[in-house]
Amino acid sequence: MLFDQEEGAAAADGPQAAPQHAEPAPAPKRKRRFGRWLVAFAVVLAVLLIAAAAGALWVRGKIDPSGPPGEDVAVNIELGTTTAAIADILANSGVISDAEVFRWYVRFKGAGPFDAGGYTLQENMAMGDAIAVLDEGPALPPAEFLTVREGLWVREVAESVGQVEHLDGSVFLDLATSGQHLSKYSPPGSTSLEGLLFPDTYRIETDQDEVEVLRWMIDTMDQAADAAGVADAEARVGVSPYEAIIVASLIEAEAKVDADRAKIARVVYNRLEQGIPIGIDATFYFFHQDRQLVLNTARLEEPSAYNSRQNQGLPPTPVAMPGRASLEAAMNPEPGTWLYYVLQDADTHFFTDDYNEFLRAKNEAEANGLIP
Repeated sequence: MLFDQEEGAAAADGPQAAPQHAEPAPAPKRKRRFGRWLVAFAVVLAVLLIAAAAGALWVRGKIDPSGPPGEDVAVNIELGTTTAAIADILANSGVISDAEVFRWYVRFKGAGPFDAGGYTLQENMAMGDAIAVLDEGPALPPAEFLTVREGLWVREVAESVGQVEHLDGSVFLDLATSGQHLSKYSPPGSTSLEGLLFPDTYRIETDQDEVEVLRWMIDTMDQAADAAGVADAEARVGVSPYEAIIVASLIEAEAKVDADRAKIARVVYNRLEQGIPIGIDATFYFFHQDRQLVLNTARLEEPSAYNSRQNQGLPPTPVAMPGRASLEAAMNPEPGTWLYYVLQDADTHFFTDDYNEFLRAKNEAEANGLIP
């Protein structure tokens, strides 16, 4: 029958047509693959984070090792040693545990370059502490301090040098009077270093000998005189550079306060210009090498190139070691017409160009026990 055939046909085609109420289709395979990749990425990321954390802890342990620093380590860095080579030296000495990390850390901190010399570090140091020690520079070798006061004579400087444990004052004095070591300001033919050793505090290392110390004092005086303009003395104050140092020595011997120095310089120059003996008693003390010398009439009349009461002009050599202030005063005398000065109290002087006024001030000073 026609109806039956149609039914059969429908039945035959049934499995090929989607039923009206079918189950949802399964997810595509590519979505499942994406999920597996996501899990794998998460695992890899976790592994990397763990490795990074472990690496950071390792680096931190190298930069700042556990436990306190150990024994002192003497490290010597030769001139020209690179920062990279310094890292190897510290690692080989046990100061740090890793040279490469130290090199990186130095760059990170912006430290260096480091000076050559001897350093005292410690085993197992934090790299930041090691860098701090290197940044401070090498440790200074053992030394003693020598103070040379203004106004001394060469003999007295030698006595001070002799107080340094490894130096001999008599050897220093022989060198200073030999004529073998001179200043750039020494006049031709001179062998004297009076006034040409700079008064200062010197740090004398144990490997420095008398020659080095003497040259140091001479060179320091040359530099101080240069700075004061002594080389231009002829143009500025009308005397030679060496004579300007002699004037500075007279100022050093006479002045008690800085305010008087430039005025004393002016008195000296005024007297030189007018042909009047400078009359400074420090020249007598120097000539006799006696600071307690009694200046009686016989002393004041004895013939000597250092008799500033009788001779016109300057003494042949400086009579004291001038400091910076006296060198400056010698090159910069204060304007004035003064010819005389005398103590008016324990420290300061009274200045005048009137002889009678000077005599009154001198009598007052004697009455007050300011001068003998």
